[in-house]
Amino acid sequence: MGRLHTEELDIAYGDKLIVDHLTIDLPEGKITALVGANGSGKSTILRTMARLMRPKGGSVLLDGRSIHKQPTRQVAKQLAILPQNPIAPGGVTVRELISYGRYPHQKGMQLSEIDRQAIQWAIRATGLDSFADRAVDSLSGGQRQRAWIAMAIAQETDWLFLDEPTTFLDMTYQLDILKLIRRLNRQEQRSVVMVVHDLNHAIRFADHMIVIKSGKVICEGAPRNVVTEQVLEQAFGVKSDIFIDQRTQLPLCVPYDTVNELM
Repeated sequence: MGRLHTEELDIAYGDKLIVDHLTIDLPEGKITALVGANGSGKSTILRTMARLMRPKGGSVLLDGRSIHKQPTRQVAKQLAILPQNPIAPGGVTVRELISYGRYPHQKGMQLSEIDRQAIQWAIRATGLDSFADRAVDSLSGGQRQRAWIAMAIAQETDWLFLDEPTTFLDMTYQLDILKLIRRLNRQEQRSVVMVVHDLNHAIRFADHMIVIKSGKVICEGAPRNVVTEQVLEQAFGVKSDIFIDQRTQLPLCVPYDTVNELM
């Protein structure tokens, strides 16, 4: 498994600098959650680290080599990305969607036996056996998201990047997806980096948390050490009570007011 980190990363939209000289080191073999308020830059950072965006300056390094200077196929053998709200081509089946994850490994247009085994493993790992030949657009939101995750893990990469994988899902599907991600991390040793909107979910499922504000890291570490009333006020602009969840023994955040009133 290769080390992944950024060095003095600058990211801009046009002339507007969003991220300025960002240096972070992602822990291998862990689940890392990027958290922050809307517009903090967390998704932009994730997309750049996953090579979907090109930085204005600095580098994203995988095993000491810039991912933006490597061939796409080579990077895709090491790093998979599931962006926000992906859309499948109309009529494509779950099995066909998952097969797209084998592109970096394919020789020619035909799937090899190794490819077919990887696809079948991804179907089983995500609990999609009974849905494999159904059209993706006929599935529920949670089933559809599992299909996209199956496509990503069929790439058989060490690193898996997920941009808000539970957005727009109901509570049952949110927990199912997050438990699946944790299982893939624990059992398959996939390093996971994900943007998480729900802070309590990030606390529960992540090993490492990076808190972003205005494109900068304001703190990082184990969630139980990072999440404080002061950090929530600084990063999210909310006043919160923090309790210890008796079931998990982890912090549980309950916001009760905003720092600034809306005009």
